[in-house]
Amino acid sequence: MSDTRRRVKVYTLNEDRQWDDRGTGHVSSTFIERQKGISLLVRAESDGSILLESRISPNTAYQKQQDTLIVWSEAENYDLALSFQEKAGCDEIWEKICQVQGKDPAVEITQDPIDESEEERFEELPETSHLVDLPPCELAKLDEIADLVTSVLSSPIRREKLALALMSEGYIRKLLQLFQACEDLDNREGLHHLYEIVRGVLFLNKAALFEVMFSDDCIMDVVGCLEYDPALVQPKRHREFLTKTAKFKEVIPITDSELRQKIHQTYRVQYIQDIILPTPSVFEENFLSTLTSFIFFNKVEIVSMLQEDEKFLTEVFAQLTDEGTEDGKRRELVNFFKEFCAFSQTLQPQNRDAFFKTLANLGILPALEIVMGMDDLQVRAAATDIFSYLVEFSPSMVREFVMQEPQQTDDDVLLINVVIKQMICDTDPELGGAVQLMGLLRTLIDPENMLAPTNKTEKTEFLSFFYKYCMHVLTAPLLANTAEDRANKDSLEGSTKINPVCPDNFQTAQLLALILELLTFCVEHHTYHIKNYIMTKDLLRRVLVLMNSKHTFLALCALRFMRRIIGLKDEFYNRYIIKGNLFEPVINALLDNGTRYNLLNSAIIELFEFIKVEDIKSLIAHIVDNFYKALESIEYVQTFKGLKTRYEQEKDRQSQKLSRYRRDARSLEDDEEMWFNEDEDDDEGDPVMEKSKPEEDFPESYGKYMEAKKGAANGTNGKPVPAATPSAGPNSASPKTAAPVTKTGLVGLVDYPDDEDEEEEEEEESPRKRPRLGS
Repeated sequence: MSDTRRRVKVYTLNEDRQWDDRGTGHVSSTFIERQKGISLLVRAESDGSILLESRISPNTAYQKQQDTLIVWSEAENYDLALSFQEKAGCDEIWEKICQVQGKDPAVEITQDPIDESEEERFEELPETSHLVDLPPCELAKLDEIADLVTSVLSSPIRREKLALALMSEGYIRKLLQLFQACEDLDNREGLHHLYEIVRGVLFLNKAALFEVMFSDDCIMDVVGCLEYDPALVQPKRHREFLTKTAKFKEVIPITDSELRQKIHQTYRVQYIQDIILPTPSVFEENFLSTLTSFIFFNKVEIVSMLQEDEKFLTEVFAQLTDEGTEDGKRRELVNFFKEFCAFSQTLQPQNRDAFFKTLANLGILPALEIVMGMDDLQVRAAATDIFSYLVEFSPSMVREFVMQEPQQTDDDVLLINVVIKQMICDTDPELGGAVQLMGLLRTLIDPENMLAPTNKTEKTEFLSFFYKYCMHVLTAPLLANTAEDRANKDSLEGSTKINPVCPDNFQTAQLLALILELLTFCVEHHTYHIKNYIMTKDLLRRVLVLMNSKHTFLALCALRFMRRIIGLKDEFYNRYIIKGNLFEPVINALLDNGTRYNLLNSAIIELFEFIKVEDIKSLIAHIVDNFYKALESIEYVQTFKGLKTRYEQEKDRQSQKLSRYRRDARSLEDDEEMWFNEDEDDDEGDPVMEKSKPEEDFPESYGKYMEAKKGAANGTNGKPVPAATPSAGPNSASPKTAAPVTKTGLVGLVDYPDDEDEEEEEEEESPRKRPRLGS
């Protein structure tokens, strides 16, 4: 059983009429008790598990194709195939099947597929008529032959009989000789009949006929017959295209004649299927299933033969990366690899795995790094397609390669930075290449596909690498286009004009939208790294400059970025937004939009509605204190009145809480200590309170943040503080509207959490004070 004669691959035909590989194993024919008969048994060569157990039914039609394939159907829409490594093994099993069914092993198919409607008619046929009587192969009989071929297509039995007759008499080659005669005589009627005949023979769907028709000496005549469609006024020039226009380019000479013949044959048969033959109707869609299988197995064979020829692939890689290679030659080499990878998609998962590992071992990624950085647009486009195959197959393999690069190269030539720069520099007005590259980057930085158990640290290591070496390259266009915002802010005060630093160029706006889409994805999936980057670079402020863009889609991208940040309900982000007064550009955009009911209007209102519904207290207080006067006139939605109501309810709760803790001023310090101890205890057991987790996400920066606050607050505890709301800064947009609450010296300890600047001066105790007050 260990010999290669019996080594097979098991295939099943899926709903898309594509063959799925079920595994490789060794086949035997043996009596199986539970099947009650002689059965085909395939055991996996890897672990001995059963891949196939199929009883050889006396009534099942088994078909032998291409000397190494046996195909059959076990049920409606359930087709099986065994692909043998060696012809001898296929012949051996075929003989066993024929023996069980009492058939001659010389036949290509063991049964005539009979449908119920023809069963009775078949029984009435005399035994001598097992073949169709073909008219003599003469010019005068072409119309009869055409009528016969087209008439049998509706009958499975007659199709089988006609196929056997065509094979037994060498009829195909005789017909093709007649074609040459008709063409010499310019006999259009005969040529039209030959078109119908050859098309009908293809629809017989028989592999044995295909082997003859697609052989080197016949295939061009077959293509010639198919040029003379009676529906066309003038015949198509398919042969001229195949022989003169379509050139077979050998980037490296292929010495294996069998491989060359397979490549030529596959290209021409694919051309016949895709270009020459009309799209089959619903009733004809299964007529060419064997043709599809023929192309499929040819491609598998080509990839396997090339993959096994390591000398050939090594030479291709050497020339691809050689600086002395001419541009035209390099373009052909890259296109060869693109085609090679496209063919590999016909392979099943385990074979594709071996294929890409072979390419990786030969150095496909370093080679791509070189060619993607070249000036030739065609080379870069083809290299991008190859890169997409690799990323789709194994993002981890690509990540592993790029993380090893910083040790041996500069940041500028890192593979991911090359990809980002190609995305940024895409010259296509529609940015088709940039969109494709952005999708690949998203796949690479997606934590969802970094969960492989073999490498548990992949997520942490790769994201640290990406933010250290690559993020600045990705955000460079964004930062460059928003750099002058501060300088222009004063001149734009009260103006509805477009900010001059916002890109008016549609292509640039599209590029920034792509970058923002990627950054929004990062906010959603990279909690720690992107938070640190946004805080360090003040990124949200720069993004919100784009709210002034005349391109509404870009303003919406900027708003979506902010919406994702607020959607995290993280107090670190909330404090950052409040301190930077970052609602101002959003509210300005809402007011500038006026009464227009459009997507921008709806998206901004949804942002504030989310804050209201989720009751994010610090943001509610900031919005009401700073912007309510500007927003109170908006009455077509109740969002802003609802924010004011929430704000006042919280103020009332705080006032009631204050009244419970008023004490004699002499015992102030003791009361403060008691309050904070109680506060910490309450927080630990409060299930309702929703808190961000700064200690977990930012352990170091959070500690420094609190130390800085303690230092700034020294000496302020116990002193009365004015009840000012956080008009804290030069950025506040409008006067406050909420009436101040008269408070005692304890105000600073229990005030509403929106008073950001007050708290920064006064807060000295536990960071849990704010969540406690918001409960």
